[in-house]
Amino acid sequence: MTATLTILIVEPDKTRADAIIDSLVATGYHHIRVLSNFTGLASSVVELNPDLVLVDITNPNRNDINALTRAVAPLDRPVALFVDRSDDGLSKAAIEAGISAYVVDGMHPDRIKPILEAAITRFHLVSGIRSELAETKRALEDRKIIERAKGILMQARNIPEDEAYALLRKTAMHEGKKMARVAQALVTASDLLS
Repeated sequence: MTATLTILIVEPDKTRADAIIDSLVATGYHHIRVLSNFTGLASSVVELNPDLVLVDITNPNRNDINALTRAVAPLDRPVALFVDRSDDGLSKAAIEAGISAYVVDGMHPDRIKPILEAAITRFHLVSGIRSELAETKRALEDRKIIERAKGILMQARNIPEDEAYALLRKTAMHEGKKMARVAQALVTASDLLS
């Protein structure tokens, strides 16, 4: 953790908050803000747009986790949740909600750096997978539209598949658009005319 990070800490105990800050400062210079409770968490996240959120909850429940995920948008940034104890379902609920690190046995300043590095790494890994999945879904949707547009051209012009594909490609190049956009326009026009 050598880069300067904006870190939002939710810690009700001032002594523990100070120890966490000292531990973070030892890893480099960071912009740190501490909240003593969940009040104002969502607005602080919007205002600061932190790179990382650390939350220490003694005894969480599902409502706490749901409120936390709504407030901090864990799909947009790494979130490390420290709890003193947990039941079986809470860790699963937290991870499914997008929390990057769910650490049982509370927040200990000497463990902050490796846990944060793991949370950041996990967040980036999951983000990459999520982006890759979204791109794959988009590519599949584009492929379906192109196949449908080829079918329309093949039927309307009585041409083979390779000629329909070449016509779509040529039109896309001529108009400076992606082939899927040209195909979508053709499908939409066909739907309107039928």
